[in-house]
Amino acid sequence: MHGAYLTERSRAAATLRNMDISGASAIVTGGASGLGEATALLLAERGAKVVIVDLPRQEEKAKDVLAATGGVFAPTDVTDEEQVIAAVEAAKELGPVRVLVNCAGIGWPQRTIGKDGQYSSAHGLDIFKKVVEINLIGTFNCIRLAATAISQSEPLDEFGERGAIVNTASVAAYDGQIGQAAYSASKGGVVGMTLPIARDLSAVGIRVNTIAPGFIDTPIYGAGDAADGFKNKLAPNLLFPNRFGFSREFATLAVELVTNSYMNGESIRCDGGVRMPPK
Repeated sequence: MHGAYLTERSRAAATLRNMDISGASAIVTGGASGLGEATALLLAERGAKVVIVDLPRQEEKAKDVLAATGGVFAPTDVTDEEQVIAAVEAAKELGPVRVLVNCAGIGWPQRTIGKDGQYSSAHGLDIFKKVVEINLIGTFNCIRLAATAISQSEPLDEFGERGAIVNTASVAAYDGQIGQAAYSASKGGVVGMTLPIARDLSAVGIRVNTIAPGFIDTPIYGAGDAADGFKNKLAPNLLFPNRFGFSREFATLAVELVTNSYMNGESIRCDGGVRMPPK
């Protein structure tokens, strides 16, 4: 009986394909630039209808990616419930919502205490709260609302698959550097909630995975001599390849996690083997 079951399931598995996202709506937060932009472009190449979720001030920057994807821009603060709902509703207008990729986030380095031993120079509590609010709470806000819309879509196969979510953490979740307490805490939270959310959403056929990128050359590092100097300081810690990653390399992994129906509940480092030193 058991052998017959395996044979039957093996035959079924042989006919399976990756989750089809052509014609589906895909929401990408932080989609106006960097990791989000690259992911939006690749999702559109695969036939998805992309909604770029980003702050209103990013709309001008989003014009190129919108032109390339044929997508729409949804001005959104990811921590604002009503604005995220509006973005999700905009996605529903384009097609069944199947995909959410969370790339929105900020970094704000500061040491836990100051050098002068004064309470006033300790890490700003408002700064810590802000980083956690955007990177962790904002990610969860988008997950809970987008997943609600995905759950309303018809299953794509006999196994009940409806869609997939990919979050962005960071290698700082595992080996955060000096001054990264807030950032590491927020990204560690994203890693920590991946499995329980995947378990929650398994009931409605939604998969959840997280990417923890390393040194990817994106606008988060800024521009100019100071940014170049900072990147040059990090370069010796790279293993192989001995360079910063490309946004497209993140995007290809994100799309694989979206479409590979057997990837679920995982947090994957995409970092060229780097392990960050204390500073």
